[in-house]
Amino acid sequence: MPWPAHTARHNPAMSTAIVWFRRDLRLADQPALTAACAAHERVLPLYIHAPEEEGAWAPGAASRWWLHHSLAALDGQLRERHGHLHLAAGNSLAVLRQVIADTGAVAVYWNRLYDPATIARDADIKRALGEQGVEAHSSNAALWCEPWRIATQQGEPYRVFTPYWRKLRQQLDDVVPLPVPPLRCADAGASLPLDALGLPPVPDWARGFADWTPGEQGADEMLELFADDAVHAYATARDVPARHGTSRMSPHLHFGELSPRQIAHRLHIESSRTDTRRRPDIEPYLRELGWREFAHHLLYHFPKTPTDNFNGRFDRFHWAARDEHALTRWQRGMTGMPLVDAGMRELWATGWMHNRVRMVVASFLTKNLRQHWLEGARWFWDTLVDADLANNTMGWQWVAGSGADAAPYFRVFNPVSQSQRFDPEGAYIRRWVPELADAPGKLVHAPWENPAWLHASAYPQPLVDLKTSREDALAAYGAIRG
Repeated sequence: MPWPAHTARHNPAMSTAIVWFRRDLRLADQPALTAACAAHERVLPLYIHAPEEEGAWAPGAASRWWLHHSLAALDGQLRERHGHLHLAAGNSLAVLRQVIADTGAVAVYWNRLYDPATIARDADIKRALGEQGVEAHSSNAALWCEPWRIATQQGEPYRVFTPYWRKLRQQLDDVVPLPVPPLRCADAGASLPLDALGLPPVPDWARGFADWTPGEQGADEMLELFADDAVHAYATARDVPARHGTSRMSPHLHFGELSPRQIAHRLHIESSRTDTRRRPDIEPYLRELGWREFAHHLLYHFPKTPTDNFNGRFDRFHWAARDEHALTRWQRGMTGMPLVDAGMRELWATGWMHNRVRMVVASFLTKNLRQHWLEGARWFWDTLVDADLANNTMGWQWVAGSGADAAPYFRVFNPVSQSQRFDPEGAYIRRWVPELADAPGKLVHAPWENPAWLHASAYPQPLVDLKTSREDALAAYGAIRG
């Protein structure tokens, strides 16, 4: 079911409204902010820290680091416009009621989120505010098309990406993002200091995240860089982990520092202003954003999938017993598989991992080690700056074979052949696995082929044999095929 209808009790002109910021930390193309500014004399920008309301998937450590800096950036933007971001912590409804009492606000505006716990929370708040006589307005700021607006001819949710994308793609042209509205900010008295929210991880293992610039300006700069440069070679360069061939906009999208509408609009402008012989093919990247939309479509219609197999047949799959030693070596990038270890070390150092490598490390965990995909999903949730419940769930279930439109059960990513193909000189591996920086030639992909050199390098022996572990995985998958 879609969201409850807006309540409307009186004309709010010449009044105050609350704009409740969540994961929409921007001023441009901000439907809730735009609507509030158009209908009310003053707006109060408010952020409420209530991680317990997100249930089992409260933000992980890397996400909290990003959130801290993104909130600071948004507050800075508002101060340039003679306002500020009011910070509070506690039960969201209780905080909203207190701020309403302090300001005399007659309406609350927010942009919708699609995580199961948040949907239930927001529906309760909208109902409670309506009963109190306060208008509650929610908008779409995160997606091109909300999950309930696309269905098969039978009125069912899509379970396969290609037909879903075919229908969604028809709606993406001629989208024009909203400009930053004129702001007249209200005040609600004392605000919590940002540090009081306790967001950055302790101890501070996020010092290596310095290459990121959270906030709307950082998102704009990343989009500009991608549109001017990387999008031209995206179709091929996106698979090369040693290059900046991907957009790296995923954390900005997750925290709503820019919208998919802004991205599509900017890429269409770039395409139209370029000579037809050199015009970039933006379709491969738009299709990748389509996967993000599909992930939210699935999460909305199948809200148990963050913990339950999408394909019920996998409830019978024989996972190996939880292996703490193997999990620790995987998390620390000490599996003895160079591409896997490079990816896991990049993740720990930067809060991000190249998408091609994400598939490889996930396949190694779920198929070669046969550890449950939830073990990987939870580790990514805590360590990725772009940890997103919809994307994380779909990605892990896709690799494990248990998800919608999943990789076939017999597809086991071989980390050696993957690095030979996509990192042939070993540049990515040599950067993140310094023990292999001086590995001669192709030995960088499979150092165990020279036992004497491997011993001298202090790089670990492989955790498992690739051939044997693949055969074991295929046998386990084959047992549930019927």
